[in-house]
Amino acid sequence: MTMVSGRAASATDLKWAVSGLEVETPSWGYGNSGTRFKVFPQPGVPRDPFEKTEDAATVGHYTGVAKAIALHIPWDRVDDFSALAAFARERGVKIGGINSNTFQDEDYKLGSLCHPSFEVRKKAVTHILDCCEIARQTGSSVVKVWLADGTNYPGQDDFRARRRRLIDSLREIHPALPEGARLFLEYKFYEPAFYHTDVQDWGQSLSVCRQVGERAQVCVDTGHHAMGANIEQIVAILLQEGRLGGFDLNDKKYGDDDLMVGSIDPYQLFRICHELVKANADESDRTARSCASEVVYMLDQCHNIEPKMPAVIRSVMNLQEAFAKALLVDLPALRQAQESGDVLDANGLLKDAYDTDVRGLLARARAEAGLPEDPYRAYLASGEQRQREETRVGGVGAGWQ
Repeated sequence: MTMVSGRAASATDLKWAVSGLEVETPSWGYGNSGTRFKVFPQPGVPRDPFEKTEDAATVGHYTGVAKAIALHIPWDRVDDFSALAAFARERGVKIGGINSNTFQDEDYKLGSLCHPSFEVRKKAVTHILDCCEIARQTGSSVVKVWLADGTNYPGQDDFRARRRRLIDSLREIHPALPEGARLFLEYKFYEPAFYHTDVQDWGQSLSVCRQVGERAQVCVDTGHHAMGANIEQIVAILLQEGRLGGFDLNDKKYGDDDLMVGSIDPYQLFRICHELVKANADESDRTARSCASEVVYMLDQCHNIEPKMPAVIRSVMNLQEAFAKALLVDLPALRQAQESGDVLDANGLLKDAYDTDVRGLLARARAEAGLPEDPYRAYLASGEQRQREETRVGGVGAGWQ
């Protein structure tokens, strides 16, 4: 048994990370994808949204927690979304967030919801309203908006005018959400626009959401920040405001790299998870606690050289490990150290939990839940990857070709 912060840790401490955590995997994470320069095709990738759903179901089978697949429209458009949702349910998964696309059409060269032209804005609004209808047909509870809108040069457009257009457009969309569904507004501090982005950071997203409505919330993409940004502080503030809707989880070294979760800075991932665990246990802050209980954890990674399915499984496992370590933090002792000003002990309590090797504990918890002790190795040994490669010919790209 492992000792953490002066107390014994067991598989029971980590049960939530194995059976309570809910993870969405991205449909685009299963198809051929790559860098801005080259897409490297791989054998066995899915050829349509139904095969993407089959892959998501396989990941759910091995991990036990990744039982939802996020769709991207129009990349995942089908003739009958109700049939796709039924197909998913038959395989033990559900349709997660519906991700809109307002950055691919020629008309969006100067923006979409923020475009100076009323006709272009109307086209973008109509597309997101269509996503709301798709969410209604699939039983999805999230419609996500990420905007490539911005400018490349000073003077190209008016900042305040663009923000007014954005708020007015989202106010038109908000009432069309299915009952109980939420609108997530994602931000990104640069790219593809290089002078300014219309939703550049979490504060801008939060301020717009407050103007739009109660069901508008912020989506935090862990790769969409300037280097050195304190993401766990952003998470803490959004929890306190009750406006943290969900995550697009990945990792980065320089830019929006979309690498596997926890592959570059696992300590940062642990610190983010710590804020979420702490908020969920905080009975004195009902807003943060309620918000933390409804956060959506979606992977958003783009595999250009690594095999698709194993990479998704590894990301899920990395997230589980980060949450498991966060669950081992002795919160009462941490609070006491903070209140007494014991800087070293407070930091040490976090570091001790992070340094704990939880893999054995997670393996035992998975075995108790009837899951493979090591989902990654179990998938590789199953022969399913070889079967996919032999039966699927002509896999499609994750998005545009």
